[in-house]
Amino acid sequence: MLSGDLVAVWDVPLSDGVYRVEFAHGTTTGKRIIYVNGQEVMRRDRMFKLVGRESFCVGGGRTRATINIDAVSGFTYEYTLHVDGKSLEKFTSHRAQSSRTWSVHVDGEDCRIVLEKDTMDVWCNGQRMDTTGEFVDNGAETTFTLGEHECCIKAVSSGRKKSGIMHFLLLDGEKIPPTQ
Repeated sequence: MLSGDLVAVWDVPLSDGVYRVEFAHGTTTGKRIIYVNGQEVMRRDRMFKLVGRESFCVGGGRTRATINIDAVSGFTYEYTLHVDGKSLEKFTSHRAQSSRTWSVHVDGEDCRIVLEKDTMDVWCNGQRMDTTGEFVDNGAETTFTLGEHECCIKAVSSGRKKSGIMHFLLLDGEKIPPTQ
């Protein structure tokens, strides 16, 4: 699968999972190959221009990503990944602010639960969950089931303007700490 031309690896956190992007660049052959989670998504052979950019999609939502290839000096290259038009670092920082993630072990299976704060969509292991939302006295509750287990994401005010709204996951009534 991957040859000795592997030059960069990135992990891209999306609502439907964390995707591993690998980039192989043959500077003597001009070959460029992009893998997402081990699957080849783009291949170009005999590229005479060794710098430039390659665009592709990541995840079930087909999020746009671009690898930039820049010459640093001589035959040394720098590779950067942009996701949704932002550097991976800025994209990841924005995702951390606009979503909340929890990791739980339920019925012998590891589950990654993601709340998209702007839409209140809930994802579990890449699948969008059927949810019911309702306003309660001190905020809002979004409920869904995970197998035979009742889950509730509570959104409550922190009481401080800088902190804003806090989100908590309850699994069968037990509070689950968020994943960092």
